[in-house]
Amino acid sequence: MRKKRRGPPGGAGGNRVGYKNPPMHTRYPRGQSGNPRGRPKGVRNFKTDVEEILRTSIKITRDGKPRRISTQAAALLRLREKALGGDSRALDRLLQLAQIYNNEEVGPTAALPEDDAAVLETFVRRLTNGAGKLPVKTKSRTKPLASDRSKPTGGSQPRYKPKKP
Repeated sequence: MRKKRRGPPGGAGGNRVGYKNPPMHTRYPRGQSGNPRGRPKGVRNFKTDVEEILRTSIKITRDGKPRRISTQAAALLRLREKALGGDSRALDRLLQLAQIYNNEEVGPTAALPEDDAAVLETFVRRLTNGAGKLPVKTKSRTKPLASDRSKPTGGSQPRYKPKKP
């Protein structure tokens, strides 16, 4: 027997309702957008707002004189004050920023004594030769791997005796 074909639900007009088919009365009319006004012109993104805020100047009093500096410079001055005041997180952040944005190489300012220079030279030589690497601690295995079973253990005898057929 043949099954009867059923028409679309809701009548013969094709007003199916379901996944990706909302009811006709809730749909936008043809030619009308779902966002008629769209994104307003001149709306800035977050990056633009941050750049503008950091460029904005503020008034501070430094050495008894009022001065105008950028918000960015004021934030860095505040970070420096906190770092010098003993805040370890501020000190870490300030050193991190200095390392990222200072292109200068930090080198010894004064000559080292001969003993210290010799110790430092030995240390650098060991590091470059790989002798300064720390040994890696490995976990001991309780069961031998399958690849280890075929290897002899010390003598000419195989590790495991083959099964007799």
